[in-house]
Amino acid sequence: MDEIVDSPKGWVAHHIRSYVESGGHKGHRWSGYNTLLLITRGRRSGKLRRTALIYGTDGESYLVVASNGGSDKHPLWYLNLKRDPEVAIQVKDEVFEAEARVAKGEERARLWRLMAEVFPTYVEYQRKTGREIPVVVIEPRRRG
Repeated sequence: MDEIVDSPKGWVAHHIRSYVESGGHKGHRWSGYNTLLLITRGRRSGKLRRTALIYGTDGESYLVVASNGGSDKHPLWYLNLKRDPEVAIQVKDEVFEAEARVAKGEERARLWRLMAEVFPTYVEYQRKTGREIPVVVIEPRRRG
């Protein structure tokens, strides 16, 4: 596997390091929320990029929200997976190859409500921006 570049934000980088070094035991729960590590391929650099995100589930799929704290701009990880939906995720001590897609229409509305229950601050973030904050569905390819 190619070298992975972690988020440059100090607290996110620390969280990722703790998650990876402990096999997910120290990083999976963060401030009372479940988190996963998402690895995307940089759309410009081609490098693997890793970030930590709060997640929910819908059946076998994992859900993440491209809130970027309510910014008017999408987060870079979201732009990366829009270009290349082949991603990897780490949930606790398991790492999966996966495919990411953006929820649309009624599915997005349903999943948005679910994620707003997981992390109510998403509702505040949506009020801060004119963009519709995307909900991303990550479908793992588990080894059989």
